[in-house]
Amino acid sequence: MSDAEAIIALLRQVAWLLDERAWDGFDGVFTEDATAYGADGPGVENIVNRIRQFLGGCGPSQHLLGNHEIDIVGDAARARTSFRALHRGLGDRSESTYEAVGYYHDEFRHTESGWKLTDRVIEVRISIGDMAVLQPG
Repeated sequence: MSDAEAIIALLRQVAWLLDERAWDGFDGVFTEDATAYGADGPGVENIVNRIRQFLGGCGPSQHLLGNHEIDIVGDAARARTSFRALHRGLGDRSESTYEAVGYYHDEFRHTESGWKLTDRVIEVRISIGDMAVLQPG
């Protein structure tokens, strides 16, 4: 597998982890000092806590990825990936949906265990529906 293919596989894994709410899997995709999602400081625990503020009390979601632009220089890489994320509410919000379309701006480092994310910034370009379906768990 090429480095670009490995990075795309990692991005797919993150999308699955988000949709499955597989919080324990995030330590396998982020470096220990990573920053992402506007978390309150670096580290996987802070990143997961931040994600849970939105998806922890949300119903099912589906994060779709495409149009990968990847630039690899040695053991570092940057990528811009298009995403489309559909979220359904939970409980009294179960009939509501929220959809976001935009880009993930990611940075990676090649480690002994393969490529890992060191930073993620989300750029939402289109927002449709009721953002209130994104709730903490």
